[in-house]
Amino acid sequence: TNSATQMPIIVAPPIAVAQKPSQPARQQDADKQVRRDKMRNVAKELLNVMAPLIEQGKVRVIETSRGVTIEINDSVLFSPGQAQLQPTVSRALKAIGEVLAPTEFPVTIEGHTDNVPIRTPQFPSNWELSAVRATTVLRLFADAGVGGDRLTAIGYADTRPVESNLLADGRARNRRVSILIDSMQPEKGKEVGLGSGAATP
Repeated sequence: TNSATQMPIIVAPPIAVAQKPSQPARQQDADKQVRRDKMRNVAKELLNVMAPLIEQGKVRVIETSRGVTIEINDSVLFSPGQAQLQPTVSRALKAIGEVLAPTEFPVTIEGHTDNVPIRTPQFPSNWELSAVRATTVLRLFADAGVGGDRLTAIGYADTRPVESNLLADGRARNRRVSILIDSMQPEKGKEVGLGSGAATP
């Protein structure tokens, strides 16, 4: 056969076929939506519980991709340099705990200070003060029925300011307790061995 008369061979590009999500992926998306809806309901309840303090500018409720953060100015929680809760706010914190108790969300309580040093027998530095303040709130939540396996307390001292510490207003904003309600499902970790990730020669 004369090669000049041969018909050209046409190779069509492969047609992309949309893959349907697998059953586990669909279930995972459905579970995420359920958790998002539950978190929205929790956020609404928290707004109602904290409404008076929100109106006074003492509490901020912040929604993020991970969940909800309640940021409480320390002036309504503690006396200066102390970690004992003021009686008037204990009721509000107990109400937060009662909202969180029937949920499954992990809760992290963070204590934050300004950069003014403290040096007392009970609190040698702001590290101890911030940690004990966070633990004080944690204990109140536990008493309100929040499961201990869902609670974490962290003291950050002055390492995570939200304002400059140069002015009194900024220092006041930095002295706070943040309550993080995490809507994300905790991941199961994978142990990393000595040889993991080692470059091959």
